[in-house]
Amino acid sequence: MLITNTESDARLAVTAAQAGAAVVRDMYGTTLARYEKSAGDFATAADLAAEKAVLGVLRAARPDDAVTGEESGHTGADGAERRWLVDPLCGTLNYAVHTMLVAVNVALRVGPRITAAAVADPFTGEVFWTDGERARLRRGGVDEALTPSPGSRLVDVNLDPPFPNAPGFRAVRLLADPEFAECFRPRVVSTTLAVAWVAAGRRAAYITDGRVHDSVHFAAGTAICEAAGSVVTGIDGQPPHTGAGGLIVAADQRTHATLLDMVERQVRAGR
Repeated sequence: MLITNTESDARLAVTAAQAGAAVVRDMYGTTLARYEKSAGDFATAADLAAEKAVLGVLRAARPDDAVTGEESGHTGADGAERRWLVDPLCGTLNYAVHTMLVAVNVALRVGPRITAAAVADPFTGEVFWTDGERARLRRGGVDEALTPSPGSRLVDVNLDPPFPNAPGFRAVRLLADPEFAECFRPRVVSTTLAVAWVAAGRRAAYITDGRVHDSVHFAAGTAICEAAGSVVTGIDGQPPHTGAGGLIVAADQRTHATLLDMVERQVRAGR
């Protein structure tokens, strides 16, 4: 059977994410050195070791591709046509206090598009992935289609800084909106694993502020959601990576419209 380039890249993304997830799983619960990055942010030895494992897989298979790693930074030309975006342990704060809510994110941007991506959960063994067209969940070596659903009414709200759209918009204020309480139930998972959960029907939506273009945190999850048929925009309803930035990732148009209306009311009130 002929394997296309995007299918080959998607398989590589899955393999690389699984390699990082194995490291994260094996180092869980051990005493880990911490490396300060900025105020309130740090990496652990597991972050570094997982990124090394992911990059080892990618560089062995695609030595000419550029890479952006959360911990190691940029390699390759700034304007490279093909660039891998790697977040080896999304949810470091969770992991450091022995909370099993983390993800390993691997995405490939070719030109302006994410054409392959994988999000691995080290502790369930699940891998959410896309080849840019299909969105699948791999579990126990078997792939199944991802189907978004608003049925849970659970909306994950990212409360981590930075907040570039404050004071006009603050995600935390959504939680005090009476309509939000009527329509949804908030969750704060503190890892972009929750973005992939929107594609899988485990979350109705995910909201974050911030600049998300070429983000190692968000690229993989949003690509999977788009391929699954979720609605993905910035917090102003514009296409991702334009306008005000941020993300509203919703299982369906109705959920997206409801959340977008709440955000727009908040922004108008803050003017």
